[in-house]
Amino acid sequence: MQRFRTIDYERWTEPGSGVRARYWNSGHILGAASIELELAVECGDTRRLRVLFSGDIGPEHKLFHPDPAAPDNWDVIVMESTYGDRDRADRSAAERRSVLAREVQTALRKGGMLLIPAFAVERSQELLLDLALEMDRARIPKVPIFLDSPLAIRATEVFERHAAGLEDLATHRHLLRHPNIHFVETVEASKAIGRFEGGAIILAASGMCEAGRIRHHLKRYLAHEATTVLMAGFQAPGTLGHLLLGGADLVRIQGEEVRVRAAIRRIEDYSGHADRAGLLDWARARLPVKRAVYLTHGEEAALAGLKAGLVGLGMPDERVIIPALDDEVDLVGGRIGLRHRGAPPRLDNATINRPDWHNEHAALALALRERLEREADDKGRATILRRVRRALEGGR
Repeated sequence: MQRFRTIDYERWTEPGSGVRARYWNSGHILGAASIELELAVECGDTRRLRVLFSGDIGPEHKLFHPDPAAPDNWDVIVMESTYGDRDRADRSAAERRSVLAREVQTALRKGGMLLIPAFAVERSQELLLDLALEMDRARIPKVPIFLDSPLAIRATEVFERHAAGLEDLATHRHLLRHPNIHFVETVEASKAIGRFEGGAIILAASGMCEAGRIRHHLKRYLAHEATTVLMAGFQAPGTLGHLLLGGADLVRIQGEEVRVRAAIRRIEDYSGHADRAGLLDWARARLPVKRAVYLTHGEEAALAGLKAGLVGLGMPDERVIIPALDDEVDLVGGRIGLRHRGAPPRLDNATINRPDWHNEHAALALALRERLEREADDKGRATILRRVRRALEGGR
């Protein structure tokens, strides 16, 4: 940690001989940046190579941040593609809060708990601010809001310290300490929330339900029909959040099978990533690109969708390149395409794009349990188990 130092946005620094770098606000989360590199090398008819790494690019109307920034006219851009194949509704901040308010009203009318899995850094603070605003404007009931994440609490304190420099928060800093918001620090206090049967909101990490205190609350409340789980962020395939969104009737949490009777809802207005239109707007503002755009950080459909969009902006197809694991590129040579590093690949594509065995095992165990429960009698269940055992023994 002693080696770290802070650098302001848009200020040149020299990390090494012949290399200059600048950071540009990418509009994603607090401190996120695109990185500009200027390399003192022969590149065509100039003696410098300009490279931009997009980092995660934020959407328009993002709480706390101005729109993403960076210069234009590059030799190379390395660009994220998270939502390269999909567009979201273009809503203002007021419209976003209205969508949230409707979801909260519907959930609380059922008399149960509202669980919101949320990333600790920024997503939690965005939701806290909007919930507090809607409460003060009498658009949602004034119920307890539990922020049950020590990391999110620490992050909220950082946001409070820097409130004067953040859009939206400068005039609403006090709302992060709204009287209905309760910071839950200790394990004992987290367990005490379980005394509530309804009429409260719980924000807890992790955002994809793979770890953290949200799993305890899901285990406690998922089986209740009055419960609502509101997903406020991307759920990667194979995660518990993705399984819930997919309509799973039964999930495994901390080694126990939990029946899903809760309503599972989704709201996309708090995404920290620009959608396809936003990514293309960002790219259009960075043009021209003399050599190539390399697409990263996206699933196959997102990568292909963004490439098609960039070609539609006028980029030649052969200059929009999608690398795979272990591919290399010569930034200063005459060839802009990819080359493999020569050694055997660490993982093949089939392995990369397949859920890991832990998720497959959990899915199989749940499927087997459901199949056994559907059998009419114990004789049928014994037959199924005998077949499974025979398969495990290699057909003997």
